[in-house]
Amino acid sequence: MEGLLDHTLRDVLTRVGGVDRCVSEFIRVTDQLLPPRVFTRVVPELLNGSRTPAGVPVRPQLLGSDPACLAENAARLAELQPAGIDLNFGCPAKTVNRHRGGAVLLDEPELIHRIVAAVRRAVPAGIPVSAKIRLGVQDGTRAIECAQAIDTAGADDMVVHARTKAQGYRPPVDWERVADIRAAVALPVVANGDIWTMQDAQRCREVTGCGDLMIGRGMVRDPGLARCIQAQSAQEARPANWMELLPLIGEFWRQVSGRVEHRHRAGRLKQWLSSLRSRHPEAQAAFDELRLVHDPVRIEAWLSRALLLS
Repeated sequence: MEGLLDHTLRDVLTRVGGVDRCVSEFIRVTDQLLPPRVFTRVVPELLNGSRTPAGVPVRPQLLGSDPACLAENAARLAELQPAGIDLNFGCPAKTVNRHRGGAVLLDEPELIHRIVAAVRRAVPAGIPVSAKIRLGVQDGTRAIECAQAIDTAGADDMVVHARTKAQGYRPPVDWERVADIRAAVALPVVANGDIWTMQDAQRCREVTGCGDLMIGRGMVRDPGLARCIQAQSAQEARPANWMELLPLIGEFWRQVSGRVEHRHRAGRLKQWLSSLRSRHPEAQAAFDELRLVHDPVRIEAWLSRALLLS
């Protein structure tokens, strides 16, 4: 979730509970060996045992198309003792695809195999290697071929986003195709795509046969979603209410203020509030109040009032 879900949001979202593992935004690998500071800048959790402050493991994600260069960078990343290394074959962004990264490689399962195999060889056995794919570029005709390429290359598990590159994030999502992929490979498959509610999660599990789910945009909109999905029953589910979220929003703002340029701070907060407003009417009211506000001092004053009232 490039541009939205970074280490700051990982921190506050994993404090809510229900998350077993995170994957970072991608680290682009082109034609050079990256210094360790690049990995730790994107994934500062590497300096904390590859875990968020709440203790949730984080796997850094690499994106590229050169097997040798990816393997070399994976080996360097492995020196930082990550909780795992993930490979991105799912990003649909045109800029990324134009430079032979992400989902465009799904038309080249042989190359995907070489990438995964090279990274697996370069990384110590104790560090899991995973991959994320979509169903294909224009259609899903090569989905199983790509999944088997990843499986036979030695990956430990794989996430399948149940759309093609051409679909982007438009509906419908094809969970049935994920079930076909799961039946065709031996490695564990994690289902992903359009999981917005507990009911979506239940249906996704039923259709795909996958016990594990990856949620991205759904968690940003509804920070209590993972916790509710992990509950044993609807009665045990504890959605995150606005009073629980306000201190997390305050912590998010505190961290953003410590590392983001003055003129961009308000935009980061409003970006998250914009997502939250689909589940929380209070977020809509906050967004409306702050929509034209760019001064961090005024935002801090709003936060102080909101936390005092809570």
